[in-house]
Amino acid sequence: MAIKIFIDQGHNPSGPNTGAEGFGLKEQDITYQVGKDLAALLRADERFEVRLSRNTPEERLGTSNATSLAARVRAANAWPADYFVSIHANANTDPAINGTEVYVYRKYTQSYYLAQHILNAVVNIVGTKDNGVRANPSLYVLRRTNMPAVLVELAYLTNAGDAGKLETMQSEFARGIYEGMLSYFGMDQ
Repeated sequence: MAIKIFIDQGHNPSGPNTGAEGFGLKEQDITYQVGKDLAALLRADERFEVRLSRNTPEERLGTSNATSLAARVRAANAWPADYFVSIHANANTDPAINGTEVYVYRKYTQSYYLAQHILNAVVNIVGTKDNGVRANPSLYVLRRTNMPAVLVELAYLTNAGDAGKLETMQSEFARGIYEGMLSYFGMDQ
């Protein structure tokens, strides 16, 4: 039986719940494309079944931040997915801050170990700084999903080096997440 992966491309293209911006890049555009590339990799592998939170670049979920997040979680829980992967790009007022981190609800859980594999693979493939796996139980998509969930902060839109990678290496970020998942599941490529 295929492993069911729900890919949440963080943020809306317009209206409520739009994402961060930096160096002319918009978080919601990056997350849409990385999620689409990740879905293509997973769909080409018969061991996985995939659904996306946003199926077109223009698709908007919800009418507020709260309803946008709730729609993503509701779709994953209703399917029901086996794993939830939320994709984001980070921002900071300090342009020197850079790197990749993955958030989970709680440490030393299935989510935590999946996050470690994803983080290691992304850093290895893309060459971002390893900022670690961090627990953040306040994040709605981690708190309200009924399955192991991770929130991947690919890199920082507000750092020049990271922004360059986010602009030109979207398929590599997707491959990193995919290879991290394969590693977590103990699967060959």
